[in-house]
Amino acid sequence: MAERFHRLTWRTPIHGLRLRGRHPLKLIAVPDDPFFGDVERGRALLEGRISYRGESHAIADLDLARGSFGKPFAEYLHSFAWLRDLSSVATRANAIPIAEAIMRRWLDAHADLVTEPAWRGDLWGRRILFWTAHAPLILSSGDLVYRSRVLNTLARGARHLDRAADKAAPGAPRIAAVSGVLAANLLVPGGDTVRAALEAMFTRAIHVSVYEDGGNVARSGMAQLDIVMLLGSLRECYWARRIDPPAILEQTVTRMVPALLTLLHGDGALSSWQGGGPFGAERLAQAIEGSGVRARPLRQSRDWGYQRLASGGAVLVLDAAPPPVARVVAGGCASTLAFEFSDGPARIVVNCGGARDVAAQVPAALADALRSTAAHSTLVIGDSNSTAIHADGTLGRGVSAVELVRQESEGASRIEASHDGYVRRYGFTHRRQLVLTADGRELRGEDQLLPAGRRRRGGPLAFAVRFHLGRGVQVSPTADGQAALLRLPGGALWQFRCRGAAVTVEESLWVDEHGRPQRTHQLVVGGEAAPGGANISWALKRAV
Repeated sequence: MAERFHRLTWRTPIHGLRLRGRHPLKLIAVPDDPFFGDVERGRALLEGRISYRGESHAIADLDLARGSFGKPFAEYLHSFAWLRDLSSVATRANAIPIAEAIMRRWLDAHADLVTEPAWRGDLWGRRILFWTAHAPLILSSGDLVYRSRVLNTLARGARHLDRAADKAAPGAPRIAAVSGVLAANLLVPGGDTVRAALEAMFTRAIHVSVYEDGGNVARSGMAQLDIVMLLGSLRECYWARRIDPPAILEQTVTRMVPALLTLLHGDGALSSWQGGGPFGAERLAQAIEGSGVRARPLRQSRDWGYQRLASGGAVLVLDAAPPPVARVVAGGCASTLAFEFSDGPARIVVNCGGARDVAAQVPAALADALRSTAAHSTLVIGDSNSTAIHADGTLGRGVSAVELVRQESEGASRIEASHDGYVRRYGFTHRRQLVLTADGRELRGEDQLLPAGRRRRGGPLAFAVRFHLGRGVQVSPTADGQAALLRLPGGALWQFRCRGAAVTVEESLWVDEHGRPQRTHQLVVGGEAAPGGANISWALKRAV
């Protein structure tokens, strides 16, 4: 409610007076953009279209004042992230007319009118970072009125952020907003006197957005990458002025990169958590290189919440923490104790993923379903979520605590974890044990439902342990219903076997790096839990 009230004040004459100030004549310096953009989106811009996540509009027909865009496309457009994509594929001579055309339309629609989403704090922060890094594309015009309008709008946006940045949601939104106002302070004349106060704001934003172990409060791999790139862009602004960045900036990037690497599979791309998808390996490697940090993956963390086992060519990532709190993330998922597992470049067990990154053509109902516990490789009771997902998209009651024990030996690595998400409704604690052998050729697991809380009455309770399979994995169930053979795209053969219930093969889907759902399969080990609980043992073993 406080955030909504603050946004209502944007429409008042008082806020309009706060945006007044000196008109800058130029930028003090132009920082580099340390990251590459998306080549496909850049080529689309050269062809006269702006495209993002399956939504595409002709630049000549853009109506920014009344445009009814999807949220992902609108954020891409208003943030000016497309400048990075355009500069990655075009020469300056080819890019300037395109950038200026969109810029003029944006200025006509939004420069003088403070509205959402265009003036949202995090979007203004990103916009300042992109405008300054790609200033040659938007400030090379001989039209002095246009140039003056761009610079004055940038300065007005920075004054807006002076009051809005500290009120953005913790995580990537707040860091984007604060980074933007700091960048403006560094690159627009007259800002040096208040830099200390803005750097104190930046420090506060880091403390509420990034855990001590380097993970972000949204617990999202995509948000983790986003913050690393935002900090990398801000660091370039300091370097452009030949000023040393605050120590906390470098320290935060150094902590965040190992936590990000925790989520990488053998193919070099991200695993799918908290609505994010498998960001491509090539672009991810370039982003990590641009961060300037060389590190090994963080194997275990409590706040960030992800555990990593890696042996031989196998990699396992486990979600061993409650979902993020609703106020710091939109689209959080009920994924506690889900895992992903890969053998070299081939993904064997995955989560459906992509709830926040699906293409525009994907129905909203499907995107919402991707947040459910059933869309993750874990145990589900009664086809319900371990943490409630409300109709308005927020997360409710469910997992509040996760207990974890991890052991390492020469022969194997073992994780045992449990959560209380089903205690209140069903009277069971879910305990999961995972053991990966030292050669990476066998993964043994056990899922238990243990009585907890009030003693449950009634008959048996249906449950299912789901193993969503990676794209291209061919599955052949055995005649006895206790096992299945999995042939990976590279030709490797793995055997899945369970004890305590029957295994069936069902259809599933996996959202790729472009936000497009791909048809896949899932193994479902179903059973019924008596009031005394239930126990399912299973194993994945490499045969060839």
